[in-house]
Amino acid sequence: MDIIYQVEKDLSVEEFRNLLIRSTLGERRPIDDSNKLEKMCKNADIMLTARFEGKLVGVARSLSDFVYATYLSDLAVDEAFQKLGIGKKLIAETKKLVQGKLILLSAPAAIEYYPKIGMTQFEYSFFLENLDDLK
Repeated sequence: MDIIYQVEKDLSVEEFRNLLIRSTLGERRPIDDSNKLEKMCKNADIMLTARFEGKLVGVARSLSDFVYATYLSDLAVDEAFQKLGIGKKLIAETKKLVQGKLILLSAPAAIEYYPKIGMTQFEYSFFLENLDDLK
């Protein structure tokens, strides 16, 4: 299967949204808010895509300083194309673009996937969703 991997700075919001839905990541992303999706695409430092016959089948969206830490915020692969190594290749291609650590928060269903491909699980992670939650 000939998958084309490339950085796409102008990935369309509609393509991104449709892939999120086809990957099940849409369950945890604001797929009904085009404004947020547009900003997610526009403000990403790295938008690495995987295409099969022109169709978007995978994306790795990252925020990075390029020298110390990169947060891989979205790793999505179309369910029809999963288990073909596309996610692993998207991670590898992202890592080639940056130095330092590549960091991600796993979706619950994928928590066993990342150690299998050689990523180290780290138990000390925190997040703050709402400012009002800060004490």
